[in-house]
Amino acid sequence: MLYPAKFKREDDGYTVTFRDIPEAITCGDDYDDAVNMAKDALLTAMDFYFEDQRAVPLPSKARKGEVLIDLPPSVFAKVLLLNEMLEQKISNVDLAKRIKVKPQEMQRITNLSHSTKIDTIAKALSALGKNLRIGIA
Repeated sequence: MLYPAKFKREDDGYTVTFRDIPEAITCGDDYDDAVNMAKDALLTAMDFYFEDQRAVPLPSKARKGEVLIDLPPSVFAKVLLLNEMLEQKISNVDLAKRIKVKPQEMQRITNLSHSTKIDTIAKALSALGKNLRIGIA
C-alpha cells in the first residue's frame, strides 16, 4: 500500500505530510532522512486508527510532485481487516468466535505491534466474507 506524501523543502530540511492520513506529519534533515521519517510517521499514525477503532483511509492516487511511501504489507493486511470489521460492525469477540480462537488471540491479530501470519489474517477476512489477494506489480 503506497500513500502519497508531500515533501516541502524548508530551511532546515523537509516537512512531510499525507493528504489521506493527516495524523502523519514529520520532518527530516535531508531527503533520505525525510523518507525514513515519513515511513515511521505513517506506521505510527496507523496506531491511532487502531486504538480509536476508526476506519483507515485508503491511499488516493498520487498527485504531481508527491512521493509514494509504502506501508508494510503485514500492516496493510491488518488495515484491511480493521476496515472490514468496522464496516460490518463485528467486534474482536465476534470474529474470534467465527474463526474459533480465543478473544485474546483476536486482540493480537488486530494489534499492529504483534506479528501475525498472513494466513491468519486471510482466515479472519474469509470469516467476514472477503478474500485477501496478494499480487506483484
